[in-house]
Amino acid sequence: MALFVQCSRSYFFILAIIFYIFSSSVECANFNVSETNGDVWHWQQAEATFYGPPGGGGSTGGACGYQNAVEQGPFNALVTAGGASLFKGGKGCGACYQVKCTSNPACSGYPVTVTVTDECPGGVCATETVHFDLSGKAMAYMANPGQGGSLQAAGVVQIEYRKVNCFYPRTKLTFKIDAGATPYYFAVLISYIANDGELGMVEVQQAGSSAWQRMDESIGAVWKINVPTGIKGPLNIRLTALESGKSIIAYNVIPSQFGPGQSFVTDVNF
Repeated sequence: MALFVQCSRSYFFILAIIFYIFSSSVECANFNVSETNGDVWHWQQAEATFYGPPGGGGSTGGACGYQNAVEQGPFNALVTAGGASLFKGGKGCGACYQVKCTSNPACSGYPVTVTVTDECPGGVCATETVHFDLSGKAMAYMANPGQGGSLQAAGVVQIEYRKVNCFYPRTKLTFKIDAGATPYYFAVLISYIANDGELGMVEVQQAGSSAWQRMDESIGAVWKINVPTGIKGPLNIRLTALESGKSIIAYNVIPSQFGPGQSFVTDVNF
């Protein structure tokens, strides 16, 4: 009888542990789902056009300030200009979207991932709620093999889109000192932001200081700050994502000596 009681107690104890683990897992799963913006994953309707060379990356650099990087990896010319709802006054720079078309016989129906690197300020971009002005390469990539030209010739194409996390497995978060930067005017282009892709706030902390100074947007993905006394490195830079509100800090990412055109990378990312 004693053995039976002991086994029963062990049996119920094991069941209690299993129930606790299962309950904890369910709670964590709900927490993760609640952190995800449902609109990010849902396909929605929009229109698309293309601009620039048929096989190119749109304009040279675009309003986000990425310059010739739009033609190189990891962007690889698979980029887009966005109307107001996508460009967001520059804060939409770096956001990633999947786009696909099914309304034209040339459409493959397979999604293509593009990054916002430019602004489309007028025409259909101003009149439509959501409009993608894709690079020629991105438009052609939505087509069946050999039918990219036919899809481009259609002009305005009905598409479906959804926002997705940006993923840069072989490229680090990069800070490129702006061409106009001086010791009294610090400006930096911030590229390859994982997950959200978009920044809501950038702050800088100078050497020997505990204070964080908020930077302003210059153009697109370029952020700036005036420092009348001269900026003192090395610099820590704190980034806050636009949608999630999460923050990361790149410690000592900008050395004490730096110059326009120099790029610095960090292992941290969202």
